[in-house]
Amino acid sequence: MQPAFWLECWQQAYPGFHLDQVHPLLQACWSRVYQPEVHQQVLVPLCGKSIDMMFWRQRLPVVGVELAERACRDFFQEQQLAVTLSKTNHFQCYDTDRLSLLQGDFFQLSRDEVAACQLVYDRAALIALPADMRQRYVQHLCQILPAQSTVLLISLEYPAEEKQGPPFAVFEDEIRRLFAGAQIDVLAISNRTGLGFARRAFTTSSLVEKAWRIQLP
Repeated sequence: MQPAFWLECWQQAYPGFHLDQVHPLLQACWSRVYQPEVHQQVLVPLCGKSIDMMFWRQRLPVVGVELAERACRDFFQEQQLAVTLSKTNHFQCYDTDRLSLLQGDFFQLSRDEVAACQLVYDRAALIALPADMRQRYVQHLCQILPAQSTVLLISLEYPAEEKQGPPFAVFEDEIRRLFAGAQIDVLAISNRTGLGFARRAFTTSSLVEKAWRIQLP
């Protein structure tokens, strides 16, 4: 899946994967992953313009990473936040109090840029990627994160033969394989059958979201 695909998605006025409210599984599970004595910042990969970042901002400074310039601009405009712009070698940086968006390629993200991020919130990053890119994404994430970081991951399950992603179905066996060596626990399960995914209608025979706590070694 090429970057052009996602940039084209963000040309739509109402992207199908964007939620207009804080994700219910985040509200239900955040306190089971957040350790105030440990966590200094939360990393939100492939963040889009998710308002979940505003939820986290009330608790921790946020570092979001997003490919699409429009998503970053729209986020600050819609949230009515003043923003300061700067550049690094690989990213256009949008900064405000307790929140920074790095606009660019996630795979260019360095260890130094996430040195304080021992907590990761993945609402729709892993499930946005095809299988080969999922493996690359997790490998890069684990390479740059501090040791013993925690990931709050929201996955999606549906009969893969019934629908073409994204979002893609990612099941427990794959999650455990991708994060081999980590402690992995299911925190919550939400049956979304017949209710759709964000703004997208899903006609699959079943649709389930799961929240996972992944404790990296």
